[in-house]
Amino acid sequence: MIPTLLALLKTFSWRELTHHPWRNAAAVVAVMLGVALAFSTHLINASALSEFSQAVRAVNGQPDLELRAVQGSFDESIYAAVATDASVLLASPVLEVGTYAIAGGQRVALRVVGVDALSVAGVSPSLMPQPSGTEPSNRNDDRFSLFSPNAVFLNAAAHQALPGTTLQLQNGLTLQSVTVAGRVSTPGAALAVMDIGAVQDLFGKGGQLSRIDVKLKPGVNAKDWAARLDLPATITTTAPGDDAQRVSNLSRAYRVNLTVLALVALFTGAFLVFSVLSLSVAKRAQQLALLGVLGLTGRERLGLVLAESLLLGLAGSALGVALGTGLAALALRLLGGDLGGGYFAGVAPALQFDGWAALIYGALGVAAAGVGGWWPARAAQQLPPAQTLKGLGAAPAGRKSHRISIMLIAAGAAAALAPPVFGIPLAAYLSVALLLIGGITALPWAVSLVYDRLGKPSPAQSGDAADKASQPHGLRRLVANNLLPMLAVERARRVRESAAVAVSGVVASLSLAVALTVMVASFRESVTQWLDVVLPADLYVRTALSTSAADTAYFPPRFVANLAQLPGVARVSSLRSTQLLLDASQPAVALIARNLDDPSKALPLVGNPLTVPPGQIGVYVSEAMVDLYDARPGSTFAALSKVFKAMARANIAYAATETIANQPETQFFVAGVWRDYARQFGSIAIAQRDFERLTGDQRVNDVAVWLQPAASEAAVQTAIRALAEQQSGAAGLVELASVRQIRATSLKIFDRSFAVTYWLQGVAIAIGLFGVAASFSAQVLARRKEFGLLAHLGLTRRQILTVVAGEGAAWTVMGALAGCALGLCVSVVLVDVVNPQSFHWTMDLRVPWDRLAALSGAVVLAGTATAWLAGRAAAGRDAVLAVKEDW
Repeated sequence: MIPTLLALLKTFSWRELTHHPWRNAAAVVAVMLGVALAFSTHLINASALSEFSQAVRAVNGQPDLELRAVQGSFDESIYAAVATDASVLLASPVLEVGTYAIAGGQRVALRVVGVDALSVAGVSPSLMPQPSGTEPSNRNDDRFSLFSPNAVFLNAAAHQALPGTTLQLQNGLTLQSVTVAGRVSTPGAALAVMDIGAVQDLFGKGGQLSRIDVKLKPGVNAKDWAARLDLPATITTTAPGDDAQRVSNLSRAYRVNLTVLALVALFTGAFLVFSVLSLSVAKRAQQLALLGVLGLTGRERLGLVLAESLLLGLAGSALGVALGTGLAALALRLLGGDLGGGYFAGVAPALQFDGWAALIYGALGVAAAGVGGWWPARAAQQLPPAQTLKGLGAAPAGRKSHRISIMLIAAGAAAALAPPVFGIPLAAYLSVALLLIGGITALPWAVSLVYDRLGKPSPAQSGDAADKASQPHGLRRLVANNLLPMLAVERARRVRESAAVAVSGVVASLSLAVALTVMVASFRESVTQWLDVVLPADLYVRTALSTSAADTAYFPPRFVANLAQLPGVARVSSLRSTQLLLDASQPAVALIARNLDDPSKALPLVGNPLTVPPGQIGVYVSEAMVDLYDARPGSTFAALSKVFKAMARANIAYAATETIANQPETQFFVAGVWRDYARQFGSIAIAQRDFERLTGDQRVNDVAVWLQPAASEAAVQTAIRALAEQQSGAAGLVELASVRQIRATSLKIFDRSFAVTYWLQGVAIAIGLFGVAASFSAQVLARRKEFGLLAHLGLTRRQILTVVAGEGAAWTVMGALAGCALGLCVSVVLVDVVNPQSFHWTMDLRVPWDRLAALSGAVVLAGTATAWLAGRAAAGRDAVLAVKEDW
């Protein structure tokens, strides 16, 4: 008997899974999408980070310690002291500059590394130049080209981007011709290696170094040695691999946010598995009851349905891992490793499959399906066999307390107040989950709260209904005019637990869609307002496209002065930007020198600016500086004093006199905080006149141009290019853009970055609506006899469908209201907690009521139509015949 029963169970489950391919395929697809999106995001970021780390290790080599400049460079006299130290085995000097190279009419960002060929091989073998003469076919070529002042050695990426044997390197608005003399084996973005003396002469950095790679003798402790050396405050000591670790730490929040966003589909997929199995249990209720009569216990029925859910999850996870691998490979081929965060720009990694990650994300898919199948499995366990075999179904569930739901919502609100963990808003994500779970579990109480008041007719309505029913054909007219809506509302009120089950997927998906819509709208509106403040001019001129090249791609003061005298130009305002390494564990921050006569108009300040105390210099920091460096308004930023001392020494070549480098340290006062959506790592704004006085650096990276009222923008652009050609012979080094172009490009990039969120919203809502369809199908299957009775009482098929559609409307209206309310709560967490903790910037909350109304209306219409379609099959002739089953 037992073997026969077990075989019957296997056949029973397998037949259910294979005889309803479309319904089960929907659940599998939902799990597959969630796993695929999350796993592909992980593979893309992991592959890009691995490739970036390999490139950093190749460039930096494997020294015991790196001595780096806090800003730009430091005096090479430090090298002599380090190299002759008794504890040092080998010291390799390095000078790095970011610039642009031109070859074949193309302008390519290029990292130039100056090395000492006699020492670099012992620390960074991949930076060792390999002249063309070392190849077997050219052994007689000059092998001393690596010491030539105009010889460069390119890596593979630079060779591909800069074909030919000669190229030009930009310094200011001038171009220096160099010859490609060989190659280096360094992977990663475009890079060129030169003799360190040649780099110093070419870029005007005589006597300057960027870093010193140090190998210590065996037995020497690196930390003790660095402390004993007593380095200047302008030099920081870092361990090998700190560059890659900084990028990994910084991009971690971005990667986690993408993964959480991708798991939205998996979250809603659990609701779809729940709906599909609820429908399956409803259809097989009498079969499950028969198995119970034959000896199958409730626990075994639970295991049977739960096994089906796990099989659906296993199939979806396997397909999701395969699809995610394919999506990651395609994205890496077409887009590279950068998903829009700007962390891995220029990196073109190969796919690196991670077996452990595949198992983890696959297990998440199976777990999500198991969670979705738990409640239908519990329903199968609790089926009363005798009543179910008679078609009476399960006993109605009792009223459940809503206290647990309120406690979950309160816990979610409290979790939103917790600080981030290692820069990741884990508590905020927990807050979102608790709010969703608490809101969804409170649905029966919400349905009861609303429809208990709507479902009670007044005495006058009851008397009027009795009078109409006594007239000829009055019952039919009464039903058509009054009772059908009341019947739909009463049904929704009486089966509030079923209503909550049916719309739970809609509430989950709609709340997430509302939250993402509000978050994106708030961010876009904040960026638009930010652009209005930071782009006040008509035209912008620049030559450096990134801060990393700001020290080599710049405008000399003479060019700016001549530009201001061009016809059609009303006035100009210049900007100087450079990078500062304030903390070895954090990426460099941007120092921006610009006109700050009126900070409240020049910068998008958060709050009012403070009065700068006498004898101090006011600076304005971005929001990231407050979080990462505790640079709060009203405090003194001591780290800047040492940095400016180093900048003055490094910029003696640009200063009028060397006395600038010998001036005492200046106190910097944080006079305000401003929003900077362009630089996530932190930025500091200082008045340009203070910057030039302290450093002697008069170079300019950007020029804002205001046009005269009658001036032609095209004519002014032509004049600016002619001026660049006249002064430097390189008009192609000047980038011009109108404020309209910059705004349009910025918003286009913004919309493209968030395009995936709209797609995920559509997927989530589609999954939620499918859950409504499955739940209504389960409901109408269980109510065939009820529909047959209504037909016997005189209701037409159309009227029965109207009742079903009315129930669908009543349920989805509650789902839409609950989804919007939950979505607004979640959006507050996303806007005010997740974004500031992840990316260190704030935004103003903006609710696009028109879009939310359209979204909710579409969901209600779709839910009503779905209920009507689900009820068609149950309201026909079979429903009438079903009444005879009890006769």
